Amino acid sequence: MDVRRSFVYPEVWTREFQGGRLLMLNSNPFAELSALISPTVMQTYIVIMILLVAGGTIFDVIHKKSAIYFFRAGQKSKDRATRQVGSGEKISLAVQTAVVEGLTSGEFCNPKRRIAHLLTMYGFIAYVATTIIMVFAYPTPATPTPAILPVLWYIGAAMVCVGGYWFWFFIRVDVASEGNSPFRLVRADLFIVSLLVSVTLGLIWAYVQATGSSMWSNVFLGLYLLATTVLFGSIPWSKFSHMFFKPAAAFQKRIEKANGSRRNLPAPADSPEIYGSARRQPQNY
Repeated sequence: MDVRRSFVYPEVWTREFQGGRLLMLNSNPFAELSALISPTVMQTYIVIMILLVAGGTIFDVIHKKSAIYFFRAGQKSKDRATRQVGSGEKISLAVQTAVVEGLTSGEFCNPKRRIAHLLTMYGFIAYVATTIIMVFAYPTPATPTPAILPVLWYIGAAMVCVGGYWFWFFIRVDVASEGNSPFRLVRADLFIVSLLVSVTLGLIWAYVQATGSSMWSNVFLGLYLLATTVLFGSIPWSKFSHMFFKPAAAFQKRIEKANGSRRNLPAPADSPEIYGSARRQPQNY
């Protein structure tokens, strides 16, 4: 094996290192797919999925009247406020919300739940972002894909599977605390189940395609697209849109704590930094 050639063409090194197998973690599976499906079709499908997310979220906001709820809650908070919150303080609270609830999932007191959520969240971000980049910027083998992108795609998918399956089989409150079967399904599980099925099928499809089995590759590709369509098309009936609502709710809660309204509730014991030195009690949810 030519070592110098391997550094220039890492995919050659991987193929030779694997003893002739075509499974390559630094190979763009969507570029290989271009031999069967036009890149334009793949790009159009992704645009449709993005529109489904946007449209489903807007429909969910209108149907559940979430925007009206937040507006009314904000107005009530302002009317009951014991102090005014300035624009500078609001910016600070927004940054705190983005860091604590957004980037670090600080709303989860259960450390296992928090780690599982972070694995799933950041894995999903890496998985979706690299998918979009590879399909739009490197859709065919004629445009060499930077090796880091497929690697991040596989790592992101693996993180989703680790965090998601860990949560599903061991952390869910109805399984861990109530003793229900991990295979029990309700509508609230639609998002996590469709996410795990979609990503898992994506990994299987990429593996089968790399091994050169065209028949099974087509089968798993069809299942992968079906599961992905369900994932992004079921937003009005799943918890997908909660990722947009939760930061807004967390920010509103911080505003209510800062202006003293607290929805007319007593000072909570879980906010010693604002309301005293009461020790925060751990919760398992």
